[in-house]
Amino acid sequence: MKELIEYIAKAIVDNPDDVTVSEELEGDLLVLKLHVAPEDMGKVIGKQGRIAEAMRTLLRVVAIRRRTRAMLQIV
Repeated sequence: MKELIEYIAKAIVDNPDDVTVSEELEGDLLVLKLHVAPEDMGKVIGKQGRIAEAMRTLLRVVAIRRRTRAMLQIV
């Protein structure tokens, strides 16, 4: 799941070297934290949050297939 979010984010931003994804386990919930360069924050979020919401939807689909729960935070 981490690789999926990292792949999508690197394809969107201007500075793909600044993209990092960290994983934290909070109980039964896997929290993925996406870090990007400040100037790329708008590209990752998208207009009215559409790109961020699409990434969260894809993450939910993968998590359901793996019978787990996951959440994406853009830091």
